[in-house]
Amino acid sequence: MCFCYILYSKILDKYYVGHSCESLQERLRKHLSAHNGFTSKAKDWIIVYSQIFENKSSAHNRELEIKSWKSKLKIKDLIGKTE
Repeated sequence: MCFCYILYSKILDKYYVGHSCESLQERLRKHLSAHNGFTSKAKDWIIVYSQIFENKSSAHNRELEIKSWKSKLKIKDLIGKTE
């Protein structure tokens, strides 16, 4: 089982879109740990959206689709539909 997920940082007021085939809590832990990626800029990331997929390529394709929107409003709308 794989996931496409969206993280949100209140400090940065930014969203991060990713995919993973490990547990979401473990993936979040890695985002919050010491590393040099985009999410290293803040330590308040929370999972605000996730979608389950049967394989990695489907989760990755969904990530790319969401990233292609380049719209914070569209991402907020997607998150709002799942709350």
